[in-house]
Amino acid sequence: MLEMLKVIFLGIVEGITEWLPISSTGHMILVDEFLKLNVTEEFKNLFFVVIQLGAILAVVVLYWNKLWPFYIRPISKKQQTVINRHGAVSRGILTFMEKFCDKEKWVLWFKIIVACIPTIVIALPFNDVIEEKFNNYVVVAIALIVYGILFIVIENYNKRRRPTCTNLENLSFKTAFIIGLFQVLSVVPGTSRSGSTIIGGILAGTSRTVAAEFTFFLGIPVMFGASLLKILKFGFSFTGTEVMILIVGMVVAFVVSIIAIKFLMGYIKKHDFKVFGWYRIVLGILVLGYFMGKNLIA
Repeated sequence: MLEMLKVIFLGIVEGITEWLPISSTGHMILVDEFLKLNVTEEFKNLFFVVIQLGAILAVVVLYWNKLWPFYIRPISKKQQTVINRHGAVSRGILTFMEKFCDKEKWVLWFKIIVACIPTIVIALPFNDVIEEKFNNYVVVAIALIVYGILFIVIENYNKRRRPTCTNLENLSFKTAFIIGLFQVLSVVPGTSRSGSTIIGGILAGTSRTVAAEFTFFLGIPVMFGASLLKILKFGFSFTGTEVMILIVGMVVAFVVSIIAIKFLMGYIKKHDFKVFGWYRIVLGILVLGYFMGKNLIA
């Protein structure tokens, strides 16, 4: 029961911090300092990644209508006349596309794929090395502080600008790729995937709402991919307790993520991200102070 309470708390932390630009990985590392799960180190590393599946499923549920690219609709006589002018193969493809596919949503998914390319090419090959070398309180604290300062500076700079992209339909492939480049920065613990991509979106000229929504969508392939790689590396030899821990953690993260996403989207319609910047700075200082004091005492 005590272990399940720890898992529930970790699920709450994941659900909140995955979407607010304050670093979920950083918070999970810090919480683990005080709430040690009674599991192997290998499984714990897996859990901290796979629990994100619950968070990402919240995005899928909340934004299903914006993301699902298929539907069934009748083809107008005018459009059918145009399609009939093509050969048999082309006619079949065009009929399928016109009747079952939402073109705008397919374009959105292509933009998401383009934005994932930098992470696949640059970050993925070095993921294990980064995890081994940078998964410590010093890196987490410095990343929290540095990106906290960046949020404040960028928001002050952004007050003098008007966004050039205020909806996802107008988001260009170039801007999507730029946001993807910023996502690469999030491999460093304490950076925050949502934080780095939101900063990238704002600097590239998107509104806060577009930057946040595209960040949510970009997380779908990234988190599913990261979880799959972790599971394949770990193997499928889970104990009953480990399966229960994963399920409970993901369910809690899913429920809390729905609340966190709705809060964030409502918040940024009237406010900027500076409050998250100040939070990161204060937290980073507290983290450095706590661990430095702990090491001195030891």
